Amino acid sequence: MSKQEKTLTMTVLMTPDMANFSGNVHGGSLLKLLDQVAYACAAKYCKNYVVTAALDQVFFKQHVNVGELVTFYARVNHVGRSSMEVGVKVVAEHLRTYEKRHTTSCFFTMVAIDENGKSVEVPRLELETDEEKRLYAAAELRKQLRQESLARSRALQINDDEDE
Repeated sequence: MSKQEKTLTMTVLMTPDMANFSGNVHGGSLLKLLDQVAYACAAKYCKNYVVTAALDQVFFKQHVNVGELVTFYARVNHVGRSSMEVGVKVVAEHLRTYEKRHTTSCFFTMVAIDENGKSVEVPRLELETDEEKRLYAAAELRKQLRQESLARSRALQINDDEDE
């Protein structure tokens, strides 16, 4: 059996067209890149097309400057029947000083789909290290919290509809 491709690393130069009015990289530009990285990581893992189902816990810890190299470290942390949680860590690097800063972290839920847009089963995740087991357990907790939050949100929507 071939070794599972659970991780992906991608580095991108932050260019002026990504800047916001403050001259820093716009959060939306980073979100687009994060989604592309999560897509590539999940697609490589399951060898199939995927779609984004959820984005959790986006933490913009520090701004990113135009001209910095940004490296995205992605990893499949958890899989369900057709879904995968992909964690992404973003590290910005100043080209002249070599200073590296952890600027952003988040978790995507990606779902594998067939040519008709129907979900398809993905390979089971082989947990080989203590770190992978820890990441898997944390992803299980996030999944539970996401399901509880969705249930609360649906209940609020029903109550909001009754007020109209």
